Amino acid sequence: MLNFVLCDDNLSFLNNLEKTLNKIILKNDFNAKVGFKSTKISEVLDYMRENKADVLFLDIQLKSDVNGIDIAEQIRSTNKNIYFIFTTGHLEYAFLAFQVKAFDYLPKPITSERLEKTLIRLFDDINFSTSNFISLNSKTYINQNDIYYIKRDGMKLVFKTNNKTYETYSSFNKVSQKLPKNFVRCHKSYIANVNNISHIETSTNTLFFDENTKCYIGPKYKDNFMEVINNGKNLDYAHNA
Repeated sequence: MLNFVLCDDNLSFLNNLEKTLNKIILKNDFNAKVGFKSTKISEVLDYMRENKADVLFLDIQLKSDVNGIDIAEQIRSTNKNIYFIFTTGHLEYAFLAFQVKAFDYLPKPITSERLEKTLIRLFDDINFSTSNFISLNSKTYINQNDIYYIKRDGMKLVFKTNNKTYETYSSFNKVSQKLPKNFVRCHKSYIANVNNISHIETSTNTLFFDENTKCYIGPKYKDNFMEVINNGKNLDYAHNA
């Protein structure tokens, strides 16, 4: 699910933007949500340090000692994949917006029709990009970083993420071609994202991602999987069940 973050120093505009986005998301059945909004850039930055943000709607002319372009440059230095959509009533900033690889530039006042076109293009772009997203269908995208494991369940694949479970008809072989090296086959029915493993119980061959989420290591895959783990990631091991 794409997480949208909104920042504008005009609270009325901010509330209307959130309301319009939610209507467009619902209308088009987009796999997205508005996760956070604020009139203060400091609050937005604090949120983004602790939470994943995929799309940032950002006013350029903020009531701050820095403008939206400066903020975007700061964020881009640590998040190469985030989509910036600038909102402003100052057309003279358009060229600067694209210097920070903005996806779009929306002059105020923003109409629902204009915003919907931008979101449709956004999802189309994600669908054909080589970013961190996996496309399950034309409207559903999963950030690879959110995935705990992928499970084969008959003809379906189940994607377990940190906040939701998705299902699609596909195969391990097809999906694995799109995955980075931190996704490792650990069982005939599981591919695990080793970056999200919290600890391993070796006595039961169980991988834990959080308190309520786990999958298993199969005998056929154990040696190779543990070699990957030992060479690339420090984890807590529990030897007793």
